[in-house]
Amino acid sequence: MTTDSPAASPAPSDFIRDIVAADLASGACQRVATRFPPEPNGYLHIGHAKSICLNFGIAKEFGGTCNLRMDDTNPAKEDVEYVDSIIADVRWLIAGWADEVLRCKADDAPFFASDYFGQIYACALTLIHAGKAYVCDLTAEQTDEYRGAPDRPGRPSPFRDRSVEENLHLLQQMRAGAFPDGARTLRAKIDPHHPNVWLRDPVLYRIRHTVHHHTGDAWCIYPMYDFAHCLSDSIEDITHSICTLEFEVHRPLYDWLLQHLAVPSPRPHQYEFARLSLTYTLMSKRKLMQLVTEGTVSGWDDPRMPTISGLRRRGVTAAALRQFAIHVGVTKYNALTEVAVLEHAIREDLNTRAQRRLGVLRPLKVVITNLPDGHTETVPAANHPLDPALGTRDVPFSREIFIEQDDFAEIPPPKFFRLKPGGEVRLKYAYIIKCEEVVKNADGTIAELRCTADLDSKTGGATSSRKIKGTIHWVSAAHAIAAEVRLYDRLFTEPEPEADGRDFRTCLNPHSLETITAHLEPALATARPDDRFQLERLAYIALDPATTAERPVFNRVITLKDTWAKEAAKG
Repeated sequence: MTTDSPAASPAPSDFIRDIVAADLASGACQRVATRFPPEPNGYLHIGHAKSICLNFGIAKEFGGTCNLRMDDTNPAKEDVEYVDSIIADVRWLIAGWADEVLRCKADDAPFFASDYFGQIYACALTLIHAGKAYVCDLTAEQTDEYRGAPDRPGRPSPFRDRSVEENLHLLQQMRAGAFPDGARTLRAKIDPHHPNVWLRDPVLYRIRHTVHHHTGDAWCIYPMYDFAHCLSDSIEDITHSICTLEFEVHRPLYDWLLQHLAVPSPRPHQYEFARLSLTYTLMSKRKLMQLVTEGTVSGWDDPRMPTISGLRRRGVTAAALRQFAIHVGVTKYNALTEVAVLEHAIREDLNTRAQRRLGVLRPLKVVITNLPDGHTETVPAANHPLDPALGTRDVPFSREIFIEQDDFAEIPPPKFFRLKPGGEVRLKYAYIIKCEEVVKNADGTIAELRCTADLDSKTGGATSSRKIKGTIHWVSAAHAIAAEVRLYDRLFTEPEPEADGRDFRTCLNPHSLETITAHLEPALATARPDDRFQLERLAYIALDPATTAERPVFNRVITLKDTWAKEAAKG
């Protein structure tokens, strides 16, 4: 059951989809073209997954296209590694769902804002000729001071009234590399006193003598995001430019630039929605990079990270992420989503697709004394209780088995229905056993349990219907494979790791990863990377790329139940 087809669910509905439908109905646009334009300065995270699902989903639902574009206007922070990871993440998330609407360049590469640097530069010259842009000699600090703030008025730059000829000459010198970094900028000439700070003569170009991952050393001036973004949308014939809510105040600049550059109609229009915020999670690329560079995690694809590559490596499916994105919806107000909502989506998805297997994480040896030495048989076990078409498999059973340590209590608490001295329990798919003796080591720890089996109680046997309250899992000691299992958990212990100015590193979960050697039924020896399994009564697992023929490695994708909710209830 490895298909990634999403479960049937109602078509998404939100205010942006309503706008798109109205635009098509009114003739405001004849077709729908969206885009997903991340900056390649880090790996994509689950917040980006929401945006991917929105942009590609709208294109799919309205018969349109969605461009994958790299917003690569800041070479100091960008890298080919991030470009490659973004491409891989997007293609994985939309595969089998919306890949038919993905629009790339002729060579199947993504679009790049840097592909348009020549056209953007030409637009800068046009603005200067129209008296709508000027070269400014203020430093970055001085520019901020002159711009003011929402509660502090702005002041005009002393270089605002340079002539068209001087501005053209200076910009050409900037382009030729005549000035050092930060010496000059190109600014739009709008209104230094405007109530919207973003319209107070915003910077359009800055000098960066830095090699670019895509254009090499062809440029030493680079357009700002606001300048490149609206023009890239126009060049690519985007109809609906969908951004997160923090760009709402930038929209007037987006529209001003398109208006004063007289780009072809219909012009793209920007719409904003609330970004995803998730409890027990960081979404800042800068802080996620800090986790990587400080060695808190093993890399961007560490399964504890909220990155798409980390979630994929952990074993979360694309279908689960898409269903989560649909469930949280698209709104105009910021809210904090409980991570339990994501975990529920993951469990719901894996419950339908994951075949069942037996495995013991912390083994306790059991010897069934009324079976002869060397006894081996097989018992049939269902591959999936919800899909009989998947059939059964034969699980080896022998005189010596392993059970979970937690499934035995020498002094049991009240309502303990697992194995205890003199007590009985059913081994799933096999027999009812009774604990006759507890054998201990010299230090008092339990070495093994000696039990007897009701040999008529085998599932399907004469007394198989005998009522026993407890059923536990097991593996045959002689046949089980040893595997490294990485037990991943939430990376932070607090719902809001940065609340009240807290350093997020102070609430790192010391138990976010535990690596153990588990004993698994032999069928798991042939597990494939795309397979997902449920270790019965324990967790969902998936094969990790670090696995080898000699040493299989599995990741715990998620527990079967929300153990955090249980702990919160205790607290």
